[in-house]
Amino acid sequence: MSDIIEFAIIVIVISASGVMSPGPLFAANITYGLKSGTKAGIKIAIGHSLVEFPLVILLGIGILSMEIFPEFRTIISILGAITLFVFAFLQIKTALEKNKKIQANPKQGPIITGILLSGLNPFFIIWWLTIGLKLISDAMAIWAFVGILIVFVLHVWMDFVWLGATAFLISKSKKIISNTNYKIIMLALSVILIYFGITFLIDAIN
Repeated sequence: MSDIIEFAIIVIVISASGVMSPGPLFAANITYGLKSGTKAGIKIAIGHSLVEFPLVILLGIGILSMEIFPEFRTIISILGAITLFVFAFLQIKTALEKNKKIQANPKQGPIITGILLSGLNPFFIIWWLTIGLKLISDAMAIWAFVGILIVFVLHVWMDFVWLGATAFLISKSKKIISNTNYKIIMLALSVILIYFGITFLIDAIN
């Protein structure tokens, strides 16, 4: 029992570096949180988990590695950049629409957004290929293949809590945000997404 408690603390502390770091998924979560609150954050976390779970399993059984697929990082970086540019364009288009109300329903589903902004995020993939892989390896050394599930469970709840909580908090500020300020926030978040898209392309070139 002491082993799993000690390991749980390690996973939680280390996972915070990935879960709580600012990025395109977090920026999108704020956008959807303004519109739909906690429910949107949970849905984005579900989409994120749909990518994360098979990735953790593949890492655990040793199928996926940078050595086997040397072009994997480049491909993901390029596709991720394209996705972010498209998402940012759609947000800008929405923000500039006349008479757009703050409670309007998003055109792109949060689950799909969670899938795309996770699966096409090279930094998310690289985190699991490096830091995450070490955690999986350590867990499997103690609990064999069960260790894969232990790492995933200890990590994934943080995604749901963080994305759900931040979406809830931002939704509460909706009442004091005017429609004009809302559009400004949308445009600012779009600029952030464009920035990450550019960093993805730079990562692909390098």
